Amino acid sequence: MREAPRLTIGLPVYNGELFLAEAIDALLGQTYENFELLISDNASTDSTSDICRQYAKLDSRIRYIRQENNIGRVRNHNFLIYEASTELFKFAAHDDLYARNLLERCIEGLDQHPNVVVAHCWEARIDETGKLLSGLDYLVAADAPRVSERFCSMLFDGWDDYMYGVTRTSVLRRTHLYASHHFADRTFNTEMGLYGPFYLVPEWLYFRREHAGRASEHPGRSEPYTVRTRTAGLDPRRANRFRHPLVRLYLEYVWAYVTAIRSAPLSAVERQECYYHLARWVAWRFPSVVIRVFHSGAIHDTWQTVSELPDVDVDSVVSRGTRQDFTARSTHNEE
Repeated sequence: MREAPRLTIGLPVYNGELFLAEAIDALLGQTYENFELLISDNASTDSTSDICRQYAKLDSRIRYIRQENNIGRVRNHNFLIYEASTELFKFAAHDDLYARNLLERCIEGLDQHPNVVVAHCWEARIDETGKLLSGLDYLVAADAPRVSERFCSMLFDGWDDYMYGVTRTSVLRRTHLYASHHFADRTFNTEMGLYGPFYLVPEWLYFRREHAGRASEHPGRSEPYTVRTRTAGLDPRRANRFRHPLVRLYLEYVWAYVTAIRSAPLSAVERQECYYHLARWVAWRFPSVVIRVFHSGAIHDTWQTVSELPDVDVDSVVSRGTRQDFTARSTHNEE
């Protein structure tokens, strides 16, 4: 009987047959092994279920749950958080790759810095074949000691991707979790920053795959990537223009920051400073939002990338284990 896991890796998936096996291999091949891989299959219609069940038979760290109906991306993500019973939690994407020591290095950061709430690493983008495309430049002061400084930087200095970092579950559950309004992932990360600083491992350990089927739960991937199509991909109910007009999607975006500040354990001074920065940000963004509401413009990728291609060999740092390897390596299976 193995010890109780310290970490839950939550992997939401829908029709992920193309890259799912590679992602699972990379996760099961981690140097840090004390985790549960919790997979929530959002009623896939391809061979995702077969792939997950085969892996679950080979490694007892995997717990596979299939939703009876497609519950949308947001609910599927939050379902995994509610299901977790471990000290630490991490989201994983079914189409990304992870260096062998990603979990080890992130958990080391959390253990060495008790005030840190999220630990992540440098992120690079790869294509369908695993070829490096670019590296994400982390510009936000998410590690700043003062909460108002972190909040201000997250509003004005861009958006760094901490969605797939290792988090403290107790802190995660104190937030409003993942929502479906415009840029819900940004408010999710920013709210976490109100509870403590982030830690960034200065190594290229996470590889985000860019491909035509990315976020395949999106109902209209061939359509322009707008506020409407993006939020409808998170929750199909957002496609209703009458119940969910663009104005509402933007107002909920701003209100999410307000409720995050109101709910976080801040001093009166810290809370006032955060409200002040939020008011400045709303005034700064208001003109562009008005234009987008009336013209329904497309959303463009605003992530900043490093000037040079990351110096890392993806094939050498990512575990490429096969099902046969896991059959022979039965140390994680119960007797």
